Amino acid sequence: MEIPLKINPIPQTPINESYLNILSPQGAEIILGEQTAESLVIPLEPSPTTMFGPRGACLVSETGPLWVSDTGHHRLLGWKHRPTTNGQPADWVIGQPDFYQEGQNAKGTPQANTVSVPTGICVCGEGLAVADAWNHRVLIWKKLPQDSNIPADIVLGQADFHQNQVNRGETDTAADRMHWPYGVMYHQGRLFVADTGNRRVLVWNQLPTRNGQPADYVLGQADMNRRDENGGGSPTASSLRWPHSLAIWQDNLVLADAGNNRLMIWQGIPTKNNTPCEIVLGQADFSAAELNQGGYFPAANTLSMPYGVAVTDKWLIAADTANSRLVGWTGNLNIGATAEGLTGQLHFRSKSENRSYGSCDRHSLSWPYGISSCSNTAIIADSGNNRVLLWSIMDNG
Repeated sequence: MEIPLKINPIPQTPINESYLNILSPQGAEIILGEQTAESLVIPLEPSPTTMFGPRGACLVSETGPLWVSDTGHHRLLGWKHRPTTNGQPADWVIGQPDFYQEGQNAKGTPQANTVSVPTGICVCGEGLAVADAWNHRVLIWKKLPQDSNIPADIVLGQADFHQNQVNRGETDTAADRMHWPYGVMYHQGRLFVADTGNRRVLVWNQLPTRNGQPADYVLGQADMNRRDENGGGSPTASSLRWPHSLAIWQDNLVLADAGNNRLMIWQGIPTKNNTPCEIVLGQADFSAAELNQGGYFPAANTLSMPYGVAVTDKWLIAADTANSRLVGWTGNLNIGATAEGLTGQLHFRSKSENRSYGSCDRHSLSWPYGISSCSNTAIIADSGNNRVLLWSIMDNG
């Protein structure tokens, strides 16, 4: 695919500007987690039906299973089949002895079936991969778990399942170390990990087969031993600040670089260290980094801490986290392209949590940290509302 490289102007977005609905205007089809619109968003006691600040979710197929990183409760929740009712209880839990307990690593030491602040989650071959952020590791199950507390088969970022030091306790980093990994993606045999604290993306050319296996190449840094923010300078087409989530758009790699308030798009799949991207969205050029391009209010071509990114047949979607909205693009893109689609706000210049700092409903969002898609369903980790939404995607085509 040829990606034109031109810089768009930065128009102000009129409040009455029209947009396409990314997701159904009827609102979320299924709400898991918080149910009471009048309730305050506060830490919730763990149970089979509650969540606390979930950061990632993955619907394996149209019929399930569904797996959720229930981040604040330090556990993974699993539904054997796609949920069909609001508030449906989970069938499985990984990371805690039962549904009613919480605590980092189940209040013990790291194991193959415990987690500490789990975030990104994705299908990985025939199995599952989870970014276990505060254990500074990624867990891989070779087969999808089909019960509670199934131990992972492989750990990356640490030598074994019982270690959890930043960069394995060293002051520098390397191809087999991690610091706060947030996002995971598996695509055509390659495993991608957004190693956020090391300001880089690690890539394995094949699914790893042993504990602590080093990555094959790195994006965002000149080599495997560096970890400076934006490579030690200002933002460029190859540098990263807080990389979080990854997706593939029209055979091109996309990364949500939350710290630079932008999406980055490479032409194809980069295969060498520090390959520069071709396009940024949310900024007018490769050197800009301010949230909402320096404005107080967002616009159709700005972003503020986008933590999530997802792709459908029609849409490239950013979870524009600090603006409490989803924005979407279609077709061929260029630098600074204006979004065509919106969900979660009434217009592009709004950034209010739950649209008016009010109570949540099935149309609103509050700090959505994660988004994924499966067929015609978007799965949103609506973290500020302590819930996960299953919401139908609009075709608009």
